[in-house]
Amino acid sequence: MCTGKCSKCIGITLFPLAACAIVSNILLYFPNGRVLQLSEITDLVWFFHGILGAGILVILPAFMMLGAGGAGCCANRCGMLLSVVLALLGFAGGAYCAVISSLGLIGGPLCDTGDGEYLYPFRNDTLDDNYLFNQTAWSICKEPENIILWNIVLFSILLAIGVIEAILCFIQFISGLTGFICGTCMRKRKTNISGM
Repeated sequence: MCTGKCSKCIGITLFPLAACAIVSNILLYFPNGRVLQLSEITDLVWFFHGILGAGILVILPAFMMLGAGGAGCCANRCGMLLSVVLALLGFAGGAYCAVISSLGLIGGPLCDTGDGEYLYPFRNDTLDDNYLFNQTAWSICKEPENIILWNIVLFSILLAIGVIEAILCFIQFISGLTGFICGTCMRKRKTNISGM
């Protein structure tokens, strides 16, 4: 496959992933569909890993990948070089999202344990008694309702999106570097001059 076509395919794939990451990150602000006080929202949500990391930092390279993969001024070595630089930016955004999502899964949510005070009941757990593997421990969180399941699902989605985006941007980095060094495989249109 030509490096230009590869860039276009990756660029098209990154758009829905970035949109899902932005939506998932926004949903983390509204556990179980409820509006909470700012002090009652899990701290790692404020790192904007889905909005900024897997969202905006990936949409920018996706636009360039579409340009580098299409015909026109971007389908040249300079366009491929710029797509390499932006692919690194996208890789960093996807990796950032994956790291913060992993920390969110490991640390658990901020919740009310029944005494009206919001705290992180699972932050000091070891991997052996981690709440992820012990569903009976979920009952410790009373408010917001279903906060643990809400956080697990959304942080898992963001983790998967971040990893996929990082892999795709790394592939684009290799493809763009190849396109920059070897050319983009753009075939010149052959014209029939014998009929003139």
